[in-house]
Order: sequence, then structure tokens, then C-alpha cells
Amino acid sequence: MALNAYLAGPEVFLPNAREHALRKIEICARYGITGRTPLNQDVERLAGMSQQDFAFAIFRKDIAMMEACDIIIANLTPFRGPSADSGTLVELGWFLGRGRPVFGYSNSATPFLHRSSAHVTAVPDDLHGIVVEDFGLPDNLMIPGAVLDGGGHPMVLPHDGKNRPLDALDVFESCVARVSPGAS
Repeated sequence: MALNAYLAGPEVFLPNAREHALRKIEICARYGITGRTPLNQDVERLAGMSQQDFAFAIFRKDIAMMEACDIIIANLTPFRGPSADSGTLVELGWFLGRGRPVFGYSNSATPFLHRSSAHVTAVPDDLHGIVVEDFGLPDNLMIPGAVLDGGGHPMVLPHDGKNRPLDALDVFESCVARVSPGAS
């Protein structure tokens, strides 16, 4: 029986989200994993449905998909700021809270501290003297901590220390290889 993996990440916002999802599903299949992506094209917006009702229909559909999956493989590449996508983090926490294995990767090789500097972030802190944690980790300590504790493997990062675009798939494939039922 194949391992069902919920493939979380902000790629659902890409203009070519469907094609990108299919590539990720193909990679998973090569490793004996059934990849499931939370695309929203399969949620029908009913006539007269408000935007808020439509949003919650997507939420309920995603929760049902997560219920049907054994593990999560999360794209934790920084998105719209110095840290991982907030929706992806909720999904990661959902799996962690249910004791299901959590795996994650980031296409960013830049440590969290460097991405979080006031001169780098899109929204600088109004308060002076605020400290940014400096543990040399790829994101806020809770994120790599959840991945390590929840799946037994550290977050997978670019092996060559070079940043990749959000939609690059080589780091994703390295993560899938670690998760694969045949991996040791």
C-alpha cells in the first residue's frame, strides 16, 4: 500500500499551479509515494456563494485531504516575507498535532537571521532593539524543530548552499527520497 503524502506549500498560488503539482506528484510516484496536492480548482464555487463561504469550502476540502494522508511534505521556502507560508505552517502543525510524520524542505540556503534583518524584510519592525533569534537555523526554531521532531529528519536544504526559486524541484526530490518507503 502506497504512502499518501499531503504536499503542502505556497505553490498553489503559482500561475502554473496545476502543472507544477503534477510534476511533484510524478516525483513522489517514482519513490513509491502517492502525492496529494491541495489545489483549489476542484472546489466548485456555487452561484451566490460569498468569498468567505468559498474560502471555508476550500479549508474544509483541504482538511478532508489531510485526514486521508499519512504524512506531510511541506515546502517551507520563505514566501511573502522572511519565513515559510503561514497556511503551510498551519497544515504542518495539524499533522504534528495528530502525531503524523512531518517532513519539510526549503529552497532557501540563507539562514533565518539574515532573511529577518530589518534592512532585508518587507515590513521593518517599528520597535528598536527587537532581537531576531540566532541559532543558525533555516527558519524560526519552531519550524525546523517541528520537522525534526515530527519526522526524524532535519529540513532538507539546497545541498550546494545556493538559493533556489520557490518552484524549483531538486530540493523537494531530495526530501521525497528521504521519506520514501525504500529509504534507509
